[in-house]
Amino acid sequence: MNTSASLHTATRWAARNQFFCSGFIFATWGVHIPTVKAHYGLDEATLGLAMLAAGFGALFGLTRASRWIARFGAGPCARLSGAVYALLLAGLLAMPGYAGLLALLAVFGVVTSVFDVAINTEAAQIELLQGQPLMSGMHGMFSLGGMVGAMSGSAALAAGLGATAHLLAVALLVAAAIGGLGHWMLPARHTQSAATQEGFRLPRGALVVLGVLAALGLIAEGAMYDWSVLYLQQELGSPQEQAALAYASFSAAMAAARFGGDALRARFDAAVLVRGSALLAAAAMTLVLLTDSPWIALAGCAGVGIGFANVVPVLFAAAARVPGIEPARGIAAVSAAAYLGFMAGPPLIGLVARVSSLTLALGVVVLFALALAVSARHARA
Repeated sequence: MNTSASLHTATRWAARNQFFCSGFIFATWGVHIPTVKAHYGLDEATLGLAMLAAGFGALFGLTRASRWIARFGAGPCARLSGAVYALLLAGLLAMPGYAGLLALLAVFGVVTSVFDVAINTEAAQIELLQGQPLMSGMHGMFSLGGMVGAMSGSAALAAGLGATAHLLAVALLVAAAIGGLGHWMLPARHTQSAATQEGFRLPRGALVVLGVLAALGLIAEGAMYDWSVLYLQQELGSPQEQAALAYASFSAAMAAARFGGDALRARFDAAVLVRGSALLAAAAMTLVLLTDSPWIALAGCAGVGIGFANVVPVLFAAAARVPGIEPARGIAAVSAAAYLGFMAGPPLIGLVARVSSLTLALGVVVLFALALAVSARHARA
């Protein structure tokens, strides 16, 4: 019994730290988006198209992830895809030109999506085995990883560490961590049974509504991850080390709110929680877009993070309660739709910014938050 409890504890912490590593990698990419933009001489539209290449890669990965996990298990898939995901950071500034960057980001998208599905499958299965809510805390670790990654990136830039050296150091350290954590993940038989052998399937019925709402939330969340740093630097004139704190404040606030998310879910009706969260996000993002002060904008980014923190965990929980649908399949279907939104958001922002301004483009975050508030009743499934 004690050995089993110890194994469960080790498995939970391994999964949490895989989410942390995922957030850390994504934050490192977010911090260096202005670096990539300047290095390759891109404008917002061409940068957005580069992000779209990652989105197409992610789409391909999503169509294969369930089948690979069903065949090999979440642990092996997470170890391989996560290590490659981390190591690709080292190549961001090493491509011979824009075409090479597109190719690298396409592969980046493939391994990102497979890693994401693998660790979420692991988390869902641990939750089922232990019979208690854990998903909000897992996603909190992603946000915590994002905060630490952004703050360490800001500190590295402020200390004068070169971008190439920083990316290489993060790539090697995080790849090693992901490989080591894989040893403590669930045996493959558990996560193989949680994945469908039929591969990727689009959501249907009630899952479509939940998938659309989750996609709206993650489009807005992805916009903050990928464009908030550039917004502070380009629109508000912040130095890059200060602008990097936009990502850090957003992620820190989101992590804190997610760690308390399971308690909030127990206390408040799901629709009330989603509606209040979305309205907070809309108000905070409006403040970010109207202020001329970088420090007020940073506070607004934190408010957006608190607002969006528990939207996706609540919707995933609703997906697990749809009548006639197995919980694992419901979560998988909604997470696939949500992930497509997460990858589609950044290029959408880039294209709108090209024809107008980045300030106007980020107004999409406000609009989608308001759409979530209006549609919150569907969070009850």
